[in-house]
Amino acid sequence: MFTVLTIIAWSFLGIQLIYLIVFLVAFYRKRDGVVKDTNSGGEASELAVPVSIIVCAHDEEENLRELIPLLFRQQYSNFEVIVVEDRCNDGTFDFLLSATQSEARLKMVRVRHLPEHLNGKKFALTLGIKAATYDWVLLTDADCRPASDQWIRSMTSHFREGREIVIGYSPYSKLPSYLNAFVRFESLITGIQYIGLALLGGAYMGVGRNLAYRKNLFFSNKGFNKHLAVTGGDDDLFVNEHATRSNTAVNIGSDSLVFSNPKKTWREFLYQKLRHLAVGKHYKSSDKFVLGLFSATWMLNWLFVLPLIFFVPPVPTFLWGGFLCREVLLVWLVRRSSRVMGDSFEAWKTPFLDFNYAIYYLGTGLAALASKRVRWKK
Repeated sequence: MFTVLTIIAWSFLGIQLIYLIVFLVAFYRKRDGVVKDTNSGGEASELAVPVSIIVCAHDEEENLRELIPLLFRQQYSNFEVIVVEDRCNDGTFDFLLSATQSEARLKMVRVRHLPEHLNGKKFALTLGIKAATYDWVLLTDADCRPASDQWIRSMTSHFREGREIVIGYSPYSKLPSYLNAFVRFESLITGIQYIGLALLGGAYMGVGRNLAYRKNLFFSNKGFNKHLAVTGGDDDLFVNEHATRSNTAVNIGSDSLVFSNPKKTWREFLYQKLRHLAVGKHYKSSDKFVLGLFSATWMLNWLFVLPLIFFVPPVPTFLWGGFLCREVLLVWLVRRSSRVMGDSFEAWKTPFLDFNYAIYYLGTGLAALASKRVRWKK
């Protein structure tokens, strides 16, 4: 029996080690189509591919007052900003009405009523894309902030023939709390997966806080029509459905980042992640298998392998060695990937967050699988 348990434990450890090594390879490889820290003297500056930036806003006056000036301070010459005012109850409409009169490149699209059986975010985003002047649309959220004035330039540097999707990374802002450290760690692990696999040619998702694609791609495939019944998924399900090795580029580096405001309570954070994980049930089967195996073996290393090491002696020394090797590789991966993506995470925190991530994923994963319908909070 002990031998069987040891073999099972090594299977879980071995799978985790393979995943971590593969992701390390992804973040050490140099690939065509990946731009890091684009400067203002590059080819993108000369070409200035036109782009429409789209922001959907529901009661976001305060955030828009900060975001819009940052967008118009971008060092890029050929873009417009479209803000979809989605049934706002605050002063968003009045602010945008005034702002559009003083800035010709700012447009407002207003949603007065939501048609029945339609998701509010998807409907608003569809109207924004329809109003876009240019073929390329660049998406972000009202509570996001570009990390530099080169953000548009870095994303548009990938706008070339044959490309239809550009995936960017959007970490959360750093705050002094344990919750914030965990939120940033969880976001980084998610980024390691979707950015890492995209770097290896297997893009399966993107985040709407930092994502670009062609308007023609959207409408020729009837927009969000295939997943209208799903709450959420306006970003990751769209990419999951249409991204290929040849039509998708990855944009990483400090200039490419868009920071987002993190949740400040565990309740808000867990509800947000439950929504995201529930959407994951609609990914392609191959993607669900790859991601599910990674997460399952992560949890089982803590919930099966470690208890076996402590409570079922004698344990072979190499099993201890394998567990410690996994921890070393994870710290290394966190340090390397966060630096490559442009937002250095404090790698020394990894051992303290590793176990919590396993417990968190066990709870939210089971809840997401059991949920039939998750509603958006407004």
